[in-house]
Amino acid sequence: MIEAAMIWNEPNNKSHWDPEIDPEWSLYADMVIRAGNAIHAINPAVTRVLGGMSPIDPHWVERMRGHGALDAVDVVAVHGFPLDWNLWPINAWPDKIAEIEAVVPDKPVWVTEVGVGSFGAEEVQVFGVNRTAELLIGRVPRIYWYSLFDLPQEWGATTRHREAEGSSYYRHFYMGLIRADGTPKPALEEFAKHAGDMGLMQWFHFEDPRLNDAVAWMKRLGVRHLRTGLSWADSFRPNAVDWFDRQMEALADFDVTVTFCFTPEHLGIAPHHSSAVHEPQAFADFCAWMIDRYAPARSAPVARTA
Repeated sequence: MIEAAMIWNEPNNKSHWDPEIDPEWSLYADMVIRAGNAIHAINPAVTRVLGGMSPIDPHWVERMRGHGALDAVDVVAVHGFPLDWNLWPINAWPDKIAEIEAVVPDKPVWVTEVGVGSFGAEEVQVFGVNRTAELLIGRVPRIYWYSLFDLPQEWGATTRHREAEGSSYYRHFYMGLIRADGTPKPALEEFAKHAGDMGLMQWFHFEDPRLNDAVAWMKRLGVRHLRTGLSWADSFRPNAVDWFDRQMEALADFDVTVTFCFTPEHLGIAPHHSSAVHEPQAFADFCAWMIDRYAPARSAPVARTA
């Protein structure tokens, strides 16, 4: 059920990786190397994806190459939200892809998060779905639209500075194709036209009550590819394995790219989900455990002898 494993989420975004603790990203690169090797050792058929970068930055990719991290992954991933958070126009998508291809000509580039919110107007999101499809389908091997559901306001967005970010923070709650109350937005019907070629990215919170509804919607839409996450921090909660099992069983009919991320507070250099850790091998061990549990290598059949 897991076709690919992403090693962290937006590691060059300070909301997800603290640059004050790891300003050169050398600690992150060490985690990538360890995790990439651990995943490959369990199942070499699982595609290893460098944590989707945001912003799209070829200089950061070159830094990762210098640290040796690119040798431990098969795919480089980018995230882009040109109508919400990025300072470039939506029509620049092909140029942004080309910037990364120029520094990693030996690896495919995936767009593992792209989205347009309905914060300003739902009509903008309709335009965003269709224009994104025009620009990216056929241009890159994998595209994941963020997201299926709006984030409920009472849950809060996973950022470092929250409401202090102003309108940038509140846009997090309007990125879904379906409102928090379960009613579809106009863009859902447009997405359905592209669902076979453009997958979905949907985070599921611990024991998320939306899981079964998400599966039903994705099957109705004809989605084949899904990106989601398994939280290292959540793995220390009571009943974590039961939740992981239930989540992955529910998603068994999709080709899943799973993202391993979020530092357990008690293991971080700072007690925060975005912190580098004291023992990077512990993260690699978590990745190996999850791959062994949900995507173990299949043994080749033994030939029968007469």
